[in-house]
Amino acid sequence: MLNTLSGRFLILTTIFVMLAEVLIFVPSVARFREDYLLARLERAQIASLALEADDMITPELEAELLRNAEVYNVVLRRDEIRQLALSSPIPSPIDATYDMRDPPAMILISDAMKTLVNPQERIVRVIGNPVRDGGLLIEVTMDEMPLRSAMVDYGLNVLALSAVISIITALLLFGAVQFLLVRPIKRVVGHMQSYAKAPEDARRIITPSASVTELHDAELALQMMQTELTSALKQKERLAQLGGAVAKVSHDLRNILTSAQLFTDRIEGSDDPLVKRMAPKLVGSITRAVNLCESTLAFGRVDEPAPVLARVNLASIVSDVIDSERLAAGDFDLSFSEDIPAGMTLRADGEQLFRAIFNLVRNARQAIMATHMAGEINVEGYEDDSAWWIRVTDTGPGLPPRAQEHLFQPFQGGVRKGGSGLGLVIAADLVRGHGGRLELSKTGTEGTTFVVQLPKADLALTPVVE
Repeated sequence: MLNTLSGRFLILTTIFVMLAEVLIFVPSVARFREDYLLARLERAQIASLALEADDMITPELEAELLRNAEVYNVVLRRDEIRQLALSSPIPSPIDATYDMRDPPAMILISDAMKTLVNPQERIVRVIGNPVRDGGLLIEVTMDEMPLRSAMVDYGLNVLALSAVISIITALLLFGAVQFLLVRPIKRVVGHMQSYAKAPEDARRIITPSASVTELHDAELALQMMQTELTSALKQKERLAQLGGAVAKVSHDLRNILTSAQLFTDRIEGSDDPLVKRMAPKLVGSITRAVNLCESTLAFGRVDEPAPVLARVNLASIVSDVIDSERLAAGDFDLSFSEDIPAGMTLRADGEQLFRAIFNLVRNARQAIMATHMAGEINVEGYEDDSAWWIRVTDTGPGLPPRAQEHLFQPFQGGVRKGGSGLGLVIAADLVRGHGGRLELSKTGTEGTTFVVQLPKADLALTPVVE
């Protein structure tokens, strides 16, 4: 009960209503006390009229008049003359005097609370203005206990009525909350649970129907989110199917193009001038197609295994990459250099690290060769207390703005005409698998620099066993 919205709302409503009734109770009791005392003054004044009608009244009649007025004596002041109209013995001294001639509200409340909490019998004097201009002042002496008893009875009635009002109000609000809030919220939750079981099913998307503005807005937002998520899931499914088909096509196409590459090697030996002129273009086109197929297949392996970490020598890996790229560059005026300490050892997957560096160096080589101008590629390695760093720098033309905007997005960040941009995506994924990051340090007309950062393990590395 306490953990539900309606239950908490019911309890809070009851508390707030009771608090409001308590705030009403205090001035109400003070007002009741004022009316009670004014009524005693009026009854005492009426009793004193009998004395004015007949100056000689019997003691028995005087006692009866005072008893009916519930006072001990009555004093009237007319024309500055103070007259004891009715009197009887007072059982004890007067304990307090209350002036009812336009008293401030706080005084009335304070006196009422003192009367209510004081259980002792007291004799009090009450002073007020006579009604109907019956004199300048009327003063009575009375017992305070009947006043306190009447105030207690009145207060209990007020509290009982407050309790009934609070319960009825709380039940009505409970029903309203159930109808206006709890039921619509449960309906929304039910839709969310139903949608979670089959988010691809568009029939499970919520249809806004709440009459409360805030809940209706929430349903609209939920509908929009579910619609976008369903569309995204459908698109993801289509892309997955498309990716599988592309991978199959790329695999078979790569095999076909590889065979075609063998034939073009023989065609290049032909003495026909036309063949000699067209063969290099054909070879270049087939080579680019093979590279694209290989990149697509590599990117399609989304289930890239986690790196198998071991202690590897960075200089050895970089040397293998540079040797491979020197062969690919052939006679082109392109120089390679490396600046790596001979004993620099990393904790990484050697094969995946080779692929990451290879993609960076190959991209740099292709960018420089596309300019038909001489260039240089440098691979630098260093370390600090927290990480190993690998810096690949080239003197190529730099990355165009579009490539920088979509740097690590497949099929969008390509620099060369016909390039796929998958090399950087694959390199970034491999580095990220090591807990590191691949970043573009700088690019421009003077060249481009990529930096690989691999975090160090907590344990110190032991020397590599040759």
